[in-house]
Amino acid sequence: MTTFADRPHTALIVIDLQEGVVVNAYKRHEVLDAVKGLVERARSANVPVVWVRHADDDLVPGSDAWQIVSELSPDQNESIVEKRYRDAFEDTDLEQILATNRIGKLVVTGAQTDMCVRSTLHGALVRGYDALLVSDAHTTEDLTEWGAPPPDGVINHTNLYWRNQRAPGRSGGVVESKDVVFG
Repeated sequence: MTTFADRPHTALIVIDLQEGVVVNAYKRHEVLDAVKGLVERARSANVPVVWVRHADDDLVPGSDAWQIVSELSPDQNESIVEKRYRDAFEDTDLEQILATNRIGKLVVTGAQTDMCVRSTLHGALVRGYDALLVSDAHTTEDLTEWGAPPPDGVINHTNLYWRNQRAPGRSGGVVESKDVVFG
């Protein structure tokens, strides 16, 4: 359904699952387990896994906080997209990686739901990609102190509104990790 007629392939996108991002994440262990299972299944199906890693004043490149969580490990042949903006497409080589691999559909996981995950989902859809959100493989931290809903509310709301997200020639959607089909 993607608008890219010459891009029939799918990629698993793992957004910002870094030590400093998910240190206080809601259901951290459950989400990381779900992502780990998806990574293993994608690799078994020869589906590219693209890792996204954020850098800013709190996530200084090379620091412990900036590192991808120890529970997950990119393979040496998998791409790591370095970003400074919430949308993983902005000022990165993500589009080039996807084009080179003829990828038109993204299966999206990661953190934080209400920041980089949402921004990247929208960025993908407006750029012509189908973008499927894995409902139990994204998380956020508790930002209620600053007026945000509780983490479960943020996650549930994002799953609700992305479920039927559409644009001409492309679609969003939500699926549980157990129901993701690669290949």
